[in-house]
Amino acid sequence: MAVLLDGKILSRKIKDDLLKKAEQLRASGKRPPKLAVILVGADPASLIYVGRKEKAATECAFESKTINLPDNSSFEDVKSAIEDLNNDDSVDGILLQLPLPESLKKHEKDLLNLINPEKDVDGLHPINVGKLSLGEDAPIACTSNGIIHLLKNNNIEIDGKHAVIIGRSNIVGKPLIQLLLRENATVTVCHSHTHNLSEFTKSADILIVAIGKANYITADMVKENACIVDVGINRLGGRKITGDVDFASVEPKVNAITPVPGGVGPMTIAMLLSNTLNCYLRRENL
Repeated sequence: MAVLLDGKILSRKIKDDLLKKAEQLRASGKRPPKLAVILVGADPASLIYVGRKEKAATECAFESKTINLPDNSSFEDVKSAIEDLNNDDSVDGILLQLPLPESLKKHEKDLLNLINPEKDVDGLHPINVGKLSLGEDAPIACTSNGIIHLLKNNNIEIDGKHAVIIGRSNIVGKPLIQLLLRENATVTVCHSHTHNLSEFTKSADILIVAIGKANYITADMVKENACIVDVGINRLGGRKITGDVDFASVEPKVNAITPVPGGVGPMTIAMLLSNTLNCYLRRENL
């Protein structure tokens, strides 16, 4: 039976450690780290995610604030909110919750680039993306960083292994390339234009799937004794959640696999708070 890469357990350990550090800061007379989230509109999934981030921040004794902007907000409205937070010395981390309303989606890149790189807890600012590529200290995209922590905490060997990533998004696939290279993996990236996908997936010692297609990866597409990381979150039949990997068929064949839910998801929020603390420490020269 495959080892379950349980993100709930590891994220709890990380948050416990963050709580201790926040309490130590308070005990020494310093302010706690502070995360600010800008939420534009009332997308149901975004409301849930922001609520989870607020709850996690409270659990870690961080301060948090949410800027709620109406669905019909203009580019200038969101820009103004970002600039206010950039100029607020009590705020260490700024997150612009995605997706944005349709009227603002064309401005997504410009708005993300307005966030002060020193407060960019999503790790999406071009300066931080560049620093990641150069191996310099900077906030790292939360989901990608969470995956690396999950692998290393479970003693999954990365050095020298063939890691195949399916998906090339800015928030998962692209940062993972750099992070896996740091760990001396041989990295292959597949995407929607890749021909003969299964030829690549069957050669993967570590297969990371982030394509948003329910149960797409089946047992015949994976290598015996591989490690499978499923980033997908898909809703089937209303509330049922499944990943991009057909867990039932794949799990008996592999050595390790993430559950969905409960695998990568909890790690993303833990890494967000870890980034917030690190941004705080850099800004305070601690």
